[in-house]
Amino acid sequence: MSEATPVVRIVVGVDGSSASVKALQEGAKFAAELGGVVDAVAVWEVPSRHATYEALGIGSFEDGACQVLNDALFQAFGADVPTTVSARLVQGHPAKTLAACSEGARMLVVGRRGQGGLLGLLLGSVSNAVVSHAPCPVLVVQ
Repeated sequence: MSEATPVVRIVVGVDGSSASVKALQEGAKFAAELGGVVDAVAVWEVPSRHATYEALGIGSFEDGACQVLNDALFQAFGADVPTTVSARLVQGHPAKTLAACSEGARMLVVGRRGQGGLLGLLLGSVSNAVVSHAPCPVLVVQ
């Protein structure tokens, strides 16, 4: 009895930035070349001052993350999101959660959102952290 070949999975971190839209496109290219799939992940967390946000009438952070994810998918692919692309929301710290989500993946793709200079040493703090801690190769797209 032969074992099934595991599906190549490319995880892409999505935060709504133009760099994360490019990361989605690059991840989809790699997945297509490898006959794999894209796991688009938007990570959201509740700010420490959540009650203050609620008092100001700011809605659900999860709903906001869902909108960011859907918008990024539309910007990357238009109305025809490839069937090999799946999307999910995960609550947690962005860098730690993306690193955990990339367990078993062929690659993690993130956008470079950093402000330059000393902040994140030219990478954003999340992209810098996942480069250091992800259990798979990381591609940083700008």
